[in-house]
Amino acid sequence: MSSVPTDLFPHPIVQAPMAGGVAVPPLAAAVSEAGGLGFLAAGYKTADGMYQEIKQLRGLTSKPFGVNLFLPQPETPDPAAVGVYAHQLAGEASWYGTELGDPDSGRDDGYEAKLAVLLDNPVPVVSFHFGVPSREVLDSLRRAGTFTLVTATTADEARAVERAGADAVIAQGVEAGGHQGTHQDDPEADGSGVGLLALVAQVRETVGIPVIAAGGIMRGGQIAAVLAAGAAAAQLGTAFVAAHESGAHALHKQALTSPLYVRTELTRAFSGRPARALVNRFLREHGPYAPAAYPDVHHLTAPLRKAAAKAGDAQGMALWAGQGHRMARELPAGQLVEVLAAELASARTALSAGGAR
Repeated sequence: MSSVPTDLFPHPIVQAPMAGGVAVPPLAAAVSEAGGLGFLAAGYKTADGMYQEIKQLRGLTSKPFGVNLFLPQPETPDPAAVGVYAHQLAGEASWYGTELGDPDSGRDDGYEAKLAVLLDNPVPVVSFHFGVPSREVLDSLRRAGTFTLVTATTADEARAVERAGADAVIAQGVEAGGHQGTHQDDPEADGSGVGLLALVAQVRETVGIPVIAAGGIMRGGQIAAVLAAGAAAAQLGTAFVAAHESGAHALHKQALTSPLYVRTELTRAFSGRPARALVNRFLREHGPYAPAAYPDVHHLTAPLRKAAAKAGDAQGMALWAGQGHRMARELPAGQLVEVLAAELASARTALSAGGAR
């Protein structure tokens, strides 16, 4: 089995599998072609939709790539709270001229069907978010020749990832954009996540498997820092949102560096699970009242977010972004990988020179 990262991809740069149409095949292909590890996001897609994207990606590159799956979610502890939130969102539906989505549209994200596809048509890497797959699943993927990664946001979660038999763990700091990959959604822990450098150090002392660091990384110097802290590679999401090949809406790309959006917050407003986004009107007005109910709230707000994007209203969109969003660069993804690799090399040289004094 390959070790992370040198046996799979030359540069220790992983493109995060951003769901919602951002991590499209052209983006993943460009990253992989440039020597990083490109990723497709299977979240919110059907098994066939995932398979078609894999076929498209294979037509664009012969280099290794990954596919990310969401774990099935437990029942919402308080369904009545979703109804209350739906009532609150009625004005949004009226404003955008659409209906709210059905909160009961499914909790497993087609998990078993997607696994069946990935076992019949193995890909180089599969990662998991929102929990830990069973040892049977991880062993089956390993037998198929697939390298497995699982996200963890604490040292205890990383220990569970190692016990289950994953090949490596993605240590996701609280700085990360989009959804926190917590294994259990604890409303009392909102906003109390661990910073990336501290998390990498804690995870490295807890597990023996390789660690990939994720959360707010936008420059090669930051990659050098997490590698020096013991990570084997760095995963970047927001840095690739603005890439030319990214499937992100143009308003989302522009918002990353717009003076209108100066900070991010973890919010449940759009999905019912903590996720970091640029603070806009929707987040401010509805974030304080959104229940801990994923994916119910995701399904509920999906038509609103789609209508806001169609209307060109970024104030109603989920503008997922990490804390380093102002450092985003609008470049072709392959060029961005090359720039990051050059920055990494420069930072390593500087660190070596400093240590030699």
